[in-house]
Amino acid sequence: MTMVARNFVEIDNNILYPRLDIAGDKTGITGMELPLLNYAVYGVSKVFGYDSWYGRLINLLVSSIGIFFFFKLVRRYFDEKVAFYSAFILLVSIWFGYSRKIIPETFAMSLVIIGVYYGLKFLDGKSNPGRPVHALTYGVFVGLGTLSKISTGYILVIFLLPFFKKTIPVARKAAFAGVSAVFIFPTLIWYFYWVPFLVEKYEFWHFFMGESILVGGKAIFNNLLAVSEIFYFMALRYSGFIVFLGGLIYAVIKKKWLILKLFCIGFFSFLIIILKAGDRFYAHSYYLIPFVPIMALVAGYGLSRIKDARFAVLLLLAISVEGISNQLYDFNINKKQVGILTLEKDLDKFSSKEDLIIINSGGHPTPMYFSGRKGWILRNDELTDSEQVEALKAKNAKLVVVLKQAFGTFVDLNLPVLHDSEDYRIYKL
Repeated sequence: MTMVARNFVEIDNNILYPRLDIAGDKTGITGMELPLLNYAVYGVSKVFGYDSWYGRLINLLVSSIGIFFFFKLVRRYFDEKVAFYSAFILLVSIWFGYSRKIIPETFAMSLVIIGVYYGLKFLDGKSNPGRPVHALTYGVFVGLGTLSKISTGYILVIFLLPFFKKTIPVARKAAFAGVSAVFIFPTLIWYFYWVPFLVEKYEFWHFFMGESILVGGKAIFNNLLAVSEIFYFMALRYSGFIVFLGGLIYAVIKKKWLILKLFCIGFFSFLIIILKAGDRFYAHSYYLIPFVPIMALVAGYGLSRIKDARFAVLLLLAISVEGISNQLYDFNINKKQVGILTLEKDLDKFSSKEDLIIINSGGHPTPMYFSGRKGWILRNDELTDSEQVEALKAKNAKLVVVLKQAFGTFVDLNLPVLHDSEDYRIYKL
């Protein structure tokens, strides 16, 4: 979130205490993923001055490097054709859109992919086996990746495959296990101790740790159509998903055990993430991102088995066109949202940046970020509850912003009007 990065710049640069702007009169400090991407924005801002687009560029660079290492990783165990097809399919998948957003999914997964590459290079004995620098690189990148997004850690289950190889020395396996424990331990401390501690101490809940598997599983099985849509519509789109199914069926028929093992252990490991997320999984498509590299590998493998190279290229082109066209909306600024870019300027006419405000953006924090202030985000039904608004006024809320188009719909309030435009109305409390 951009507001976390801006608060590092403007308030406190301690990465252990990320803070949001939507906690009302509280500090905003809360438990969340380790804000490594946000902190990178802070680092760049110390040199060039703050701007929100740094996060997009940093994520894009890291996510692109992740694609490159995914290619290297696949090529290590398959041929170059499989690696190229798989990496290209991943590039035009849902990865394409989220690698340009300021959220940590592709950023974190890229770090883990880099780590996995070096971990396997250390462990499997294909070339220069057992070099300490490979183990160290594995640990650092996997540690940072899982800290940035704990769900990316599911992919580490693939290390079970080389662990069952008798050709790998026991000493090397033990060294690898030791490195894993050292670098993954901070992730466990962060998510299972530090996040709950911050939430309890600063009394603001933001990070979603998931339901119990039983509760989440019930939500998933009650909405299987919505869940399946995330896979065939959002992940690889229609043609990509068909190629993925084709690759999976081919692997079953031809008994391609490596592909089947990777898919099965990856899927059943990720299934825990799905069940823990519950209804959030199909409500937020980015929850699927850590599993998309597995899908891209299976699809790339299937595409590489097509004997007619021209037909394979046509399919790849179709996957690319569908995948990118599905995300074309990201190349344009929504006209209904342009108006909030002037919100801070208009608020400056009537209040200081320290004044708390209320915005009817529901669960969307974006307008609060562009207001340059802190406060509460409410739904319209909450905003029209006079008792609730009075309670927030008692907590020193000064202004109310009613959005008309972006992230909210207009509702008239019986309060003094300070500013009125086609995008929002500002009331005085």
